[in-house]
Amino acid sequence: MKILGIDPGYGRLGYAVLEKNKSEENLIDYSCVETSPKQKHEERILKIAEKVEEMIKKHKPDILCLEKLFITKNQKTAMAVAEVRGILIFLGTKNGIKIQEYTPLQVKAAVCGNGKASKDQVEKMVKLLIKIRRPVKYDDTYDAIALCLTASATIKI
Repeated sequence: MKILGIDPGYGRLGYAVLEKNKSEENLIDYSCVETSPKQKHEERILKIAEKVEEMIKKHKPDILCLEKLFITKNQKTAMAVAEVRGILIFLGTKNGIKIQEYTPLQVKAAVCGNGKASKDQVEKMVKLLIKIRRPVKYDDTYDAIALCLTASATIKI
């Protein structure tokens, strides 16, 4: 089973692909899709959609897991992230991929055993739970890996 985990974002979208079989988990791809604030809104949305579609075609995931949106103080950012989530749900559904959504609290509880864990604690636990073969630049990527691990722990094969 392949799991595509995405930490939805507008400026940066973290993603990870984890392959799970009965005896092991293997992280096969991870990074961030970045868009520039200098680009038009629709160009940024298009870039994200195209990159995610490429990932889906390349990795053929069985499950797409997303972080649920929580309301922030910045409504403009929240709206952009909501639009990205809509695109992700559309692409997953269009390609016959099962969608799983988790709150940040659920991810932290699954990975760290504590729903109030800090970003640093999540990063440390992710590094302990799975082999990461190359450096990770942004915490959005760690969040995507944590989403994959959460899905892997909660979904039976």
